[in-house]
Amino acid sequence: MAVPKRRTSKQRKRKRRTHYNVQDSARQACPNCGDPKRPHRVCPTCGHYADREVVQTDDF
Repeated sequence: MAVPKRRTSKQRKRKRRTHYNVQDSARQACPNCGDPKRPHRVCPTCGHYADREVVQTDDF
């Protein structure tokens, strides 16, 4: 069974993990209101999806 001879240092471990970062989520403009929204989801501002109203938004 393979066993490491020396402990991996914090510096070596962190150098290896420099590319493990969070990606920005994709955004696109809503075709109805123009606000940014995530693709393939209902627009949180106007409630439209694929050029039709899915969720009714009421003004409070």
